[in-house]
Amino acid sequence: MDKFFKISARGSTVPTEIIGGLTTFLAMSYIIAVNPAMMQAAGMPFNAALTATCVGAAIMTIAMGVFANRPIALASGMGINAVVAYSLCLGLGVDWRVAMGVIFLEGIVILLLVLCGLRKAVMDAIPVALRRAIGIGIGLFIAFIGLKGGGFIAADESTLIALGDLTSPAAIVAAISIVIAVVLTALNFKGGLLISIVAATIVGIPLGVTPAITDFSFAPDFSAFAAPFQMTPDGALAIAEVLVQPVLLLFVFSLLMSDFFDTMGTVVAVGSRADFVDEKGDVEDVQPILIVDSAAAAFGGFVGASSITSFVESVSGAAAGARTGLSNIVIGIAFIVCAFLAPVIGMVTSSATCGALVVVGYLMMTEIGAIDWSDITSAFPAFMTIAGIPMTYSIANGIGLGFISYCIIKAVKGEARDVKPLMWVASLAFLASFIFS
Repeated sequence: MDKFFKISARGSTVPTEIIGGLTTFLAMSYIIAVNPAMMQAAGMPFNAALTATCVGAAIMTIAMGVFANRPIALASGMGINAVVAYSLCLGLGVDWRVAMGVIFLEGIVILLLVLCGLRKAVMDAIPVALRRAIGIGIGLFIAFIGLKGGGFIAADESTLIALGDLTSPAAIVAAISIVIAVVLTALNFKGGLLISIVAATIVGIPLGVTPAITDFSFAPDFSAFAAPFQMTPDGALAIAEVLVQPVLLLFVFSLLMSDFFDTMGTVVAVGSRADFVDEKGDVEDVQPILIVDSAAAAFGGFVGASSITSFVESVSGAAAGARTGLSNIVIGIAFIVCAFLAPVIGMVTSSATCGALVVVGYLMMTEIGAIDWSDITSAFPAFMTIAGIPMTYSIANGIGLGFISYCIIKAVKGEARDVKPLMWVASLAFLASFIFS
């Protein structure tokens, strides 16, 4: 096992990989409850959505660990599942099987782009400052998600966001999780982020924040599998419906852009913490990672889980010491167990994971000093990326703003030839996506 996963060679140990895997799993376990609820709103049976979410995440996370040997976990992507539920199914009245056909086709297209080398070529074309900015922006995004989930940040009609009610039980639990996570991180305590999640979950029980286990009756339901190739209630093949409707093909393109660049940002962010990104921002052995991630998008549509993608919460596991694919095996097993015992993981609330996400956000900010802020050519696009990711609540949107501004500034300064062709192509694609979406 040590030789296969290169555990010792990467300066890790089996216990560290287990702790890292469990940390990532608990940080992303919210998807077990959130995704089935969204898919149920789209018309899919809840138990079928639950099984698809857990099994899909388990298989693709293990695949990433075995074939790429990197601590990057995958599950149904937040954002894309909302598009499936609220834009496609509820908005356009599309049957959920057809919506999964859209996801399946989008995944196939991305996989073809990866096999042709285009996805890696685009990554290589990104300037170093922008690569660093992506990781920093994601760090702010993760911290924002943690603070919002913990009740520190609340919606406000006048100012968009405001300070939440810090006396609420949820905020108290979140504050405890932050204190524990920060203290243990300062002490360089291995597994500190995992301990903060577990401790906050326990503290949340008497405060009424941690929900009690009331039902163990979730039996696996595989009826959503092969959704794109099932027949709709109208008697049509789901995948065929996608190919004959231009509006659905437009959704394929829009979702493709999100999947394409979300993963790019996630891989760079995780790699920065797990030591497989060099000083120039180049990801080591990135092709296997991109192949698995692209196949996961198609597989997610196939099993009915929405698009399965690399989870940025994997940074929390990397911060806890995960360096190899062994941590993914731990995560995959946990997801399989949750296909039967989801209510147990449902006890872990967003308040409990708040501390881990905030500390991860802090750790990812350390790259900000490596950007040359005196050079507006690279600094302003970096700023747009860093600000755009959390402020638009989208990794892809932030990257797009950075790409477009970089190309514009280079062109105005008469340095258009310094921009690699794929940067122009990606920027135009982002511009088209912003206009037509």
